[in-house]
Parts: sequence; structure tokens; C-alpha cells
Amino acid sequence: MRRSATSLRRRLTWTLIGGATLLAVLFFLVVRTYAQQIAQQSQDRILEASLTSLMDAAVVRDGEIEVDVPYAAFAMLDTAADDRVFYAVHQGDALLTGYDGLAEVPFDPAVGLDFQTQAFGGAEVRRATLTRALPAGPAPVLLTVSVAQTRDSLAGTLWAISVNAALFGGAFFVLAAGMALWTSRSTVRPLSQMAEAVARRGPRDLRPVVRPVPTELSPLVTSLNSLMTRLSHSLTQSETFIAEAAHRVRTPLATVRTHAEATLMRVDKDENRAALRSMIRAIDESSRAAGQLLDHAMVTFRGDQLERRQIDLVGICRELVDRLTPVAEMKDLELVLIAEGPVEVQGDPILIQNAVRNLIDNALKYSPPEGVVRIEVQRDPVAVVVCDEGGGFPAEQMAELSQRFQRGANAGDTVGSGLGLTIAQDVAEAHGGRLGLANLDEGGACATLYL
Repeated sequence: MRRSATSLRRRLTWTLIGGATLLAVLFFLVVRTYAQQIAQQSQDRILEASLTSLMDAAVVRDGEIEVDVPYAAFAMLDTAADDRVFYAVHQGDALLTGYDGLAEVPFDPAVGLDFQTQAFGGAEVRRATLTRALPAGPAPVLLTVSVAQTRDSLAGTLWAISVNAALFGGAFFVLAAGMALWTSRSTVRPLSQMAEAVARRGPRDLRPVVRPVPTELSPLVTSLNSLMTRLSHSLTQSETFIAEAAHRVRTPLATVRTHAEATLMRVDKDENRAALRSMIRAIDESSRAAGQLLDHAMVTFRGDQLERRQIDLVGICRELVDRLTPVAEMKDLELVLIAEGPVEVQGDPILIQNAVRNLIDNALKYSPPEGVVRIEVQRDPVAVVVCDEGGGFPAEQMAELSQRFQRGANAGDTVGSGLGLTIAQDVAEAHGGRLGLANLDEGGACATLYL
């Protein structure tokens, strides 16, 4: 039992789509992270400028620091989201002006400019703090200035950037997925085309595959051609053996039959005569089987290498009727050819003659005495119809009668091998046609060779 495997095209498609998904997610994360950094840096620069403006507004008088808060220091922090702004100015650890608790003091002046994100006033704020030592008499005075701003505008900006990044990522994913489907289809197409080319061949077509394929498929094609070569050689040997065996068997059988008939004429005892008649019947069956095996081997061999030429079906049928009329008269049967003018077709004359002869032979075997066998050549569609007045085909077996060695349940004692309809069907299929079997309402059967 062949194990099922995942489709190569499906695996390739999902691999590429998985890669596209990963790239889209990475694109979104990288763009959002980079945008967040840029936006944060922009806010920090504005906070630093505001902080510097406040620091420059501080003056020392009589050892005390005075700060005249400039309007411009906060105007530059104005945003579309109306973010709240907080500030605090400390001299040492004493709050001079602003919001208490905004920054922890005393602040280490060695740290310099410091940025922190913290919670204040019920919101998340970004705080910048700077400490300077201002000269004031014998000892410098430490001035710490802090400015903080809420992050509503920054969050809105990041949201807008995230949405755009998600849209770009989604568009990239859709484009990449489409390219993945196209890539998988175009990559697997040569393999599919090769499979279709091999599948369209007949069961006997073992020619090497010569169509161009990608380099990666060359080992597969080489192995397939090697297999076809071995199969063709083995099949040719089998066909040759069957044909040779049938030919070698048929000749001695004819000699044995002649001696049996001569002996039958000289024997008087009824039991001996019955035994000889049984012997002659068995010889006839064997000879017919050998002949049809030879015909079948020939049809099989020529089926894939037809020698097509323009032939007249009426002429072929007329020749067969003339040749088989003596056989029909021995059985008190009449052969009737129905045709209007020549019917020409492109085909192999030897195969078509073989097929029609087998159909007429079957009709002669199963027709009752004083019956008529009709051979009609049709023009549209091109076909040869052979009808008899026998018992017809068994309806329940009609679909199986064209199989090799398959005979109807009503064959009885009629000599046959079960290859006649098989040969006719193989010839029809080799010419792109088919074999049709049907029973007549008034009794009898018709076999139609469509070409």
C-alpha cells in the first residue's frame, strides 16, 4: 500500500507563507520599536530644551536663587493631545516652585541630565531632571530643575504609526503570500507537466521522456527513462516469446488434428470414435487459442507503433467476406455486407483486418444454422458493425466480455479462447476509438468497432 505524503507544492507554499508571516511580524515590530525610539527621542529633546530654558531663567541674588518661569519654556511642550506639563525647581532639597514630589532631591549633580518615565498626577509622564551648581558667595548653590509631560500625544503618535506599520505589514504579507503561491506553482509546474505527459501515454507507450526539465529533476527523469527501457525490453521479450510459442504450438497441433481425423475414419467402435472427436475438439480449441494468442501479441506489439495509411474499410470487409464465405456455408450461414461506396480512414490495415475478422468469426460461432451475419460499414461515425442472430450477450457480463480470456455464461460447448473481443477492443483503442456491444430487440447481438 502506497503511503500518502504531503504535497510538495503545499509544503513549499506553506513554508513560503510562514516565512512571509514571520517577516511581516518582524517588520511590524521593528518599525514600531524604531518609531517609539524616534518619538521618545523627540520628546526628550523638547523636554531638554524646556529644562534648559528654565535653568537659564534662574538668577542668584544675595545667596538666594530666584526663578522667573518663562512662558516659552512650556509653550514648546504644547501638543495636539493637550498633554499636561509639570515642573519643579529645587534649591538643594527645598522646593522653590512647581509640583512637590515630581523629583527626588537632593539630586546628584554628577549624573547630569536624567530622563525617567514614571507615574505622577494619575498619569504616566516622561520626566527630565538637571542639577547645576550656581556660584553664590563662598559656596555654590545646587539648583535642580525638573520638567515632566504626559504621554498622550506620544501614545497617539505611536498608535498611528503602529496602524500604518500593521497595514504595510499586512500588504507585504498579502503580496508575499501571492508570490509564494505563484512561486510554488511555477516551481512544481515542470514536475506536473512531466507527470501529465507520462499520464497521457497509453499503457504500452514506454518511450523515454525527452521533454526539458529543471536540473533538479534530471536524476528522476534519468531513472524513469532507465525503468522504461528495462520494461520495454522485458515486454518485447514476453511478446516475442508468446508469438513464438503460439506459432510453434499451432503447427504440430495441425499435424495432430490431421492424424486424428484420419484415424477417426478407420475406427469402428463408438467409444473410440467419441474419444477421437473429443481429441479433435480439444485440438481445435488449442489451435484457436494459439492463433488468437499470436494475433493478440501482434496487436499488442503494433498498437503503439501503428503503420497508418489511407485505407478503405469497405474493401477490407469485402475481402474478409469473400475469404470467410466458405466457412459460413459449411455452417449453413450467410454473410451479408452492407455498405454504400468506399469509406476511407487513416489506420493500420493489418490491425483493422484482424479486429474485423475476429468479430465476424465470433458471429459465425454463435449464430444458429440458416442464420444471417450482417457486416455494415458506417460513414458517420466511422465504424464497422457485425450483427448475428444468436443468443446475444449476457446482459450482466457485457461490461466484462472484452477482458482477456473472458467468455459469456452462454458460450456452452462453442470453441473459443475469450480473446476475440479483447483483440477488437485493443485495435479500436489504438486508433482512438472503442468497441461497443449491444443486444438486438428481435434477438441476436451486435459488436461495433468505432474508429
